Amino acid sequence: MTYPGLPVPHMCDFLSREASRQHYSPGTEFQIGLITMAGNTGTYLDSPFHRHADGKDLSELPLEWLADVPGVCVRAPAGQRGIGPEHFTGLDVRGCAVLVETGWSQHFGKPEYGVGHPFLTKAAAVFLREAGARLVGIDSLNIDDTDDGSRPVHTTLLGADIPVVEHMCGLDGLPENGFRFFAVPVKVKGFGTFPVRAFAVCR
Repeated sequence: MTYPGLPVPHMCDFLSREASRQHYSPGTEFQIGLITMAGNTGTYLDSPFHRHADGKDLSELPLEWLADVPGVCVRAPAGQRGIGPEHFTGLDVRGCAVLVETGWSQHFGKPEYGVGHPFLTKAAAVFLREAGARLVGIDSLNIDDTDDGSRPVHTTLLGADIPVVEHMCGLDGLPENGFRFFAVPVKVKGFGTFPVRAFAVCR
């Protein structure tokens, strides 16, 4: 599954076990897989380079920005589309991965997932930037309102070296705080976005 309008990933054998047997001793075989996909596939992380040509790409993101980051989970009211700064006021988010649970992930893989999704407002993005958030994630189609072509949330957060994680799920199982978050992509030069195995460790 991927972002609407992008090609779905294609996965196959580059070298099957059967074909590999001619290269090795009897009884020895290997499999090598091949994946063709867009960077925006599944749950993925946006680096600054995704939005800004002079921003850090995947290969330039420090590991400490993406792994073992203290987490805060904010639960947006059901049915609310634009999530503003009032949902983050009073929270200490400095140096934290701020994950926004909207409940929208229940529609993942269905046509309704791409229509009327929740998003952060520009004011919320500015608040999180000024409050010192380290990373921001959401369990929705996009952290921006896709009807707004200027993409103010991506522009604001990625412009401040704050990576974004989209298409998350399972946020309803997280506490409000006290967990550590991980969303580490491969280090690829000249790439702005790549899938991650996003997970949290609750202590």
